[in-house]
Amino acid sequence: MSTLRVKSITSLRAEFSVPGDKSISHRAAIFGGLSNGVCEISNFLPSEDCLNTLKAMGSLGARYEVLEGLEGYGPIKLRIHGQSMRLSAPEAPIDCGNSGTGMRLLAGLLAGQTFTSELFGDASLSSRPMGRITLPLAEMGANLETLGQKPGCAPLRIHEAKLHPIDYEMPMASAQVKSAVLLAGLFANGTTSVTQPSVTRDHTERMMAAFKLRCETVGNKISVVGGQIPQACDIKVPGDISSAAFWLVAAAAMPGSRLVLQDVGLNPTRTAILKVLSRMGAHLTEISHTSQGEPIGHIEIQGAALKGTTLLAEEIPNLIDEIPVIAVAAALATGETHIRGARELRVKETDRITTTVENLRKMGVDVEEFEDGMLIRGGSPLHGAEIESHGDHRIAMAFCMAGLFAKGETVVRGTDCINTSYPGFSHHLNAIQLEKTKPEDFNLPIVSK
Repeated sequence: MSTLRVKSITSLRAEFSVPGDKSISHRAAIFGGLSNGVCEISNFLPSEDCLNTLKAMGSLGARYEVLEGLEGYGPIKLRIHGQSMRLSAPEAPIDCGNSGTGMRLLAGLLAGQTFTSELFGDASLSSRPMGRITLPLAEMGANLETLGQKPGCAPLRIHEAKLHPIDYEMPMASAQVKSAVLLAGLFANGTTSVTQPSVTRDHTERMMAAFKLRCETVGNKISVVGGQIPQACDIKVPGDISSAAFWLVAAAAMPGSRLVLQDVGLNPTRTAILKVLSRMGAHLTEISHTSQGEPIGHIEIQGAALKGTTLLAEEIPNLIDEIPVIAVAAALATGETHIRGARELRVKETDRITTTVENLRKMGVDVEEFEDGMLIRGGSPLHGAEIESHGDHRIAMAFCMAGLFAKGETVVRGTDCINTSYPGFSHHLNAIQLEKTKPEDFNLPIVSK
C-alpha cells in the first residue's frame, strides 16, 4: 500500500497543466469506437478507469493504436478504429475496475446488442447501486441480471435484447444515468428522451454533437434518435477541472499565492467549484476558447483569506466530485460552511460524507455530520495526522491539500487509488512541496510510439 507524506508550504506560485478530463476521456473512447471511421484522441487520460473503458471498447472490436504515452501509465494520444455501431461479442467478462462511469455507460451501450456480455469491477464498484440504470434500461426492453452479493449490484450480465425508445423522467440528477439511457437509445428504433430534475454535466450531449449525432435539448429534456451512426472525428480532451480543483483550493486558501492552470475544461456544468471559491473570497480569472464543443482555457487564481459559505442545492449535482476538497477549503476559511443535499456522496467510492468528516476531525477541524452533508466551522489551525484514503482517490488528494497547511507531517495512506483519476499527481505534489514555479518543473515524461 503506497503512502504520501505531506508537509506545510509557505508559497504557491506555479503554472502547469493537469491531465485530461476523465468524463470526456470515457466518452471519447466509447463514441470513437462506435463511429464510422478512424478517430484520433489527444490528451486522453491514462488513468486506470479510462484505460478500462478503452480496453472494453477494444474487446468489443474497436481496435486502437497508441501514438504517445505517459511513461508508467498509458496512452495520452491514440487512434481508435470505429465499428459503425456494429460491435463484436467479447471473449471474456469486461473489467471496469473502480469506475462507476465506465460500468454505467457501457451497460447502456451493451443493453441493445445481439450478444451476451458481463461487466464486473473491484470490491468498491461492486458495492455501488446499479438499479438506477438497470431500471430504465429494463423499461426499454433490456435483459439484465445483477449478480452481486448486495442486491442490485455488479457484476452485471447483459443478454441479447431488442430495445424500444422510452421517455424517462430521472428520479435523481445523474449524468451517468442520463448517458446510459441515451447510449441505449442509439440502438432503439425511435426517439428516446430523458428528463433530468436539474442540470447535470452535458459531456455526452456535446460529444454526440461532435460526432454529428442528432441530440436535442429542450429545457431539462434531452432526446436522441436511434439508428444513427457517429461520424468519425478527432477529439482533444481538455484538462480535468475536478483534478484542477485540488490545486485551486490550495492556491485559494494561501494569501499571496498565484496559480495558473493551463487548458482546463470550462464546461459550465462543471465550473461550480470556481463560483464557490469566488464566493469564499478567492480571486479568479478565466481565459476560454472552445474545442469540439467543450469550452477550454486557462484559470488564474490568487489566494486570499477565505470565508465560509453555503453550497446551494442547485450546485450540488455539479459539485459532487469536488465536495471533499471544498470541505478542506472550508476548514481553512473563517466562519461556517454548510453542505447539505449531498446524500449521493454516501454511494461513491467510499461514503465520502463519513470519510471526509472523520479525516477533518483527525486534523483538528470542528465539523458536524448530517445524513446529507456536514457543517464545518473553519479557521482553527490544522495539525498533521495519519489519514486513511479508504481506497478513494478524491479523499486521498483532498487531504494531501490539507497537509500543505497543517503543522507537522500529514501521512496519507492507501494512495495507489489516485491513479484511477490523476496519473502523475505525486510528481505535481512533490513540485508544489518543493515550491517549484516553472511549467517545466511539472512536466510528466511522455513516450512517443
